[in-house]
Amino acid sequence: MVKDAYKFALPPLLVGALCFIPGWKWPGGLLIFLGLFVFYFFRNPQRQIPTDPQLIVSPADGHIVEIVDEMLDSVMGHRVTIFLAVWDVHVQRAPAAGRIADVVYRPGKFYAAFRAAASVENEQNIIYLHTTRGNIVFKQIAGAIARRVICWKEEGETVALGELIGLIRFGSRVDVWLPLNTAVAVKRGEKVKGGESVLARWN
Repeated sequence: MVKDAYKFALPPLLVGALCFIPGWKWPGGLLIFLGLFVFYFFRNPQRQIPTDPQLIVSPADGHIVEIVDEMLDSVMGHRVTIFLAVWDVHVQRAPAAGRIADVVYRPGKFYAAFRAAASVENEQNIIYLHTTRGNIVFKQIAGAIARRVICWKEEGETVALGELIGLIRFGSRVDVWLPLNTAVAVKRGEKVKGGESVLARWN
């Protein structure tokens, strides 16, 4: 469970319980259900992190909605987009071991996360990860419902493969940019788990 859950879940649970004192069962039941759902949303299940350093894992839970080759900072690479539904786990993990070279926050709009424009125009954190094999860039992107992208890491910190790095609240998307010396191992429509599913392999 992510600690953010308590400040969002406890108020509706407490107010819901108080609603039962005067007999307001429907409002009380609805608020308690909302509080329990928030606890469910902020869950952080155990994951089996691969040990093979050749592997790049998915940084997020969700479905692969796009795989394209595109330029990033004048360098060609592979972009893999993961869409997170509101019922998916919403913590993000490091796709590879390395050093956080930079974390760039960009305010923006809140288009639906499945729209192509969301990758560029929505509020996002852009995380630059330097590894011994190459550089990976991944974005935590807010959606129409998600209004907060949170990165727990700072520039200069080292991370292990599959280590927790952040959270997006309430439905969103994650873009991963991989260098050309990687082979993408997923297909469009595939379901992935953060820190566990193999996204690509270093060539």
